[in-house]
Amino acid sequence: MKNKTFSKLLCFLLLNVYALGASAQLFSVSGRVRINSTPAAGATVSIVHTSLTTSCDESGKFGFNTVPAGKYELIVYFLGAEKYSKKIEVNRDVVLDVTLEDADGKRLDEVNVRDSIQRMASGNLRQVEGTAIYAGKKTEVVNVESLNANLATNNSRQLYSRVAGINIIEYDGGGLQLGIGGRGLNPSRVSNFNTRQNGYDISADALGYPESYYTPPAEALDRIEIIRGAASLQYGTQFGGLINFQLKKGPSDKPMEITSRQTTGSFGFFNSFNSVGGTIKKLNYYAYYQYKRGDGWRPNGHFEQHGAYIHADYQLTPKLRVGGEYTFMDYLSHLPGGLTDNEFASDPHQSNRERNWFKVNWNLANVTLDYQFDDHTKINWRSYHLYAGRQALGVLTYINRPDMGGPRDLLDDTYKNFGSELRLLHQYKLVRQQHSTFLAGVRVYKGLTLRNQGNASDGKGPDFSYTGNFPSVSGYRFPGTNIAIFTEHIFQLNEKWSITPGARFEFISTNADGYYATRSSPYDDFYYIQNFEKKANDRSFVFFGIGTSYKPVQGVELYANASQNYRSVNFNDIRVINPNARVDSALTDEKGYTIDGGIRGTLNSWMRYDLSLFYLKYNRRIGSVNAKSADNLENYRLRKNIGDSRNIGFESLVEADLLKAITKGLSKYKLNVYTNFALIDARYINSLDASVRKDNLVEFVPPVLLRTGISFGHQRFDIGCQFSYVGKQYSDATNAERSDRAIDGAVPSYQVMDFSASYKWKWFTLYGNVNNLLDERYFTRRADGYPGPGILPSDPRTFYLTLQVKL
Repeated sequence: MKNKTFSKLLCFLLLNVYALGASAQLFSVSGRVRINSTPAAGATVSIVHTSLTTSCDESGKFGFNTVPAGKYELIVYFLGAEKYSKKIEVNRDVVLDVTLEDADGKRLDEVNVRDSIQRMASGNLRQVEGTAIYAGKKTEVVNVESLNANLATNNSRQLYSRVAGINIIEYDGGGLQLGIGGRGLNPSRVSNFNTRQNGYDISADALGYPESYYTPPAEALDRIEIIRGAASLQYGTQFGGLINFQLKKGPSDKPMEITSRQTTGSFGFFNSFNSVGGTIKKLNYYAYYQYKRGDGWRPNGHFEQHGAYIHADYQLTPKLRVGGEYTFMDYLSHLPGGLTDNEFASDPHQSNRERNWFKVNWNLANVTLDYQFDDHTKINWRSYHLYAGRQALGVLTYINRPDMGGPRDLLDDTYKNFGSELRLLHQYKLVRQQHSTFLAGVRVYKGLTLRNQGNASDGKGPDFSYTGNFPSVSGYRFPGTNIAIFTEHIFQLNEKWSITPGARFEFISTNADGYYATRSSPYDDFYYIQNFEKKANDRSFVFFGIGTSYKPVQGVELYANASQNYRSVNFNDIRVINPNARVDSALTDEKGYTIDGGIRGTLNSWMRYDLSLFYLKYNRRIGSVNAKSADNLENYRLRKNIGDSRNIGFESLVEADLLKAITKGLSKYKLNVYTNFALIDARYINSLDASVRKDNLVEFVPPVLLRTGISFGHQRFDIGCQFSYVGKQYSDATNAERSDRAIDGAVPSYQVMDFSASYKWKWFTLYGNVNNLLDERYFTRRADGYPGPGILPSDPRTFYLTLQVKL
């Protein structure tokens, strides 16, 4: 009976979808766009009062296949050309031949397109995108749909294979968390990037705890945007810059598109990702639901995750568009814990912790308003609210000490944040009819972290509740306020050269209000004493930056940028009691600057390259050193201001389609090769701690990073292989090689190879992946707390198979 009912319901839904598509007669609108007799590859073509937007291919052609009968206005935008507008009447198939007029300006309007370069997996941002300025900056774009990668597991070394100089921590085999860092910055939970989704923050607390426990699923991503240290002027003060996950939108040329991806893999892995999206008149929508589980390759390594997302935007008037989004994510993970060096060498498969658990719940809502006054001026206003939490339960003692049972330690965080950002972009003619661009914005942020720590259940299961009348270690409120005003300006001096200065004013207020507990007696007969305290730290400052871009010939750009950076002390780390690590209560904020410059461009649409040098100065850098208690009986890792450091590096990416070059674009096949290579020398140049000598290597900085790969295929199939090499790095500033506790020591160099293949037939696509093809035994992190402590072994050889259906 249930099956009959389900079949009837399915038929009803399919009939309605068919009726929706057939209710109006549809026609095609297509054509070609040229400028100076040259195809305008990448030109943006839109039909006003609809959500129909596309871009021209390499020959300048475009097309819409589902346009209802009616009268419309067609608009074409292209960098370096005047805007083109034409009234059209659609009562049959329409074919247009568009010729654009030269202009000395830069594109103003936001474009979400796939041009000829974006057919490659790598790219970079234009000088102006939406209401943001990227002229003269080191920018990188990963076009996710062009990757031959394992998307079901968010495999970081494959997703970021085209991003130069990225160091990766591999947390788990399921891709629950992301750990990446650039230019020698700590990769733990992306804490040194300003991490955003569709332009708004997704980290736990942008002021007090800028770590990300939520990572958007790669299957829902359109592209990943990365802007290095110069992003400190527009997006925040972090040394690492910005990483922005741009999620997909519904297709503009159909009312509904359904995608279902089902993945099975080694060690009980299963992932189900299902999405729906489309455009109905002036409404664009996209939504997904994801379920993921796995048993892990080590004992005590099970996880289960649920995720959902919905996006909708509506064109209220030709000038006003409003949109809203909601993101949900929840997962529970059983953590196998870390290992000592000897245990890892003998058998990395083993686990010595069976009572460690981790739980995350994320709720994120955003509202966006875009208003375009005219062809030269527009604003964007976005406001978001985060209500989230994470709970870590288990045994934090050194991994070389057995779990003797008894109460476990519970850290319970709740995050309640609100942020709002308003941007205005204006374009005008300044010198010799060259279009310059002015950007100004203001950001207001209110954050609140509630953090408790204390004894919890002595059982084995995920019982996230405290024992006693109150958390026995500490309980704090960490409110924070940030007000920022920023501006940047592109002075387009001539058609080849631009200069972009900028400034940012910051007011930051971080506070702590709570208690930490002490025992009344060192013996068994004791009670906890609450010690209440309040702390406040208000500061304000202005910092500056300047960039320049010079394009001597078409397809070649020289760029350079210098920008100040700042990172505030996180009050909410100070009172966490961890036997493996402590925090110096005298921590002070970190300041510094970043300088970079390079050359990038394209060669006849078959190759793109980006070669650059950087210098990162980090004053009063916060790091970790080995320390002893006052009675010399206990060793621990102390987090403090270590000293001043400087990172010098070379970053390069070259990606090319060799068959496209050989056949001059006539081949139906592709042979894509890429090499991502970085050299980084990061050292302490002035030490504030006796255990850290001058010229010690900065922790978490591999001196050599190499990722290279090759793929062959065409529209039906794709076969690819990637090789990764990461040099030796240290986990603390003293450059210790190893310790009995395993939280200090070197992370040896390692190399990993991955294989991927896909085959497409009609609505179906089959993907196959083999990660760690050569079954390398390696690790990327020594943890001093969760999810360790100790060495966290990376996954061995694993197999995955995905079936995708797209209707």
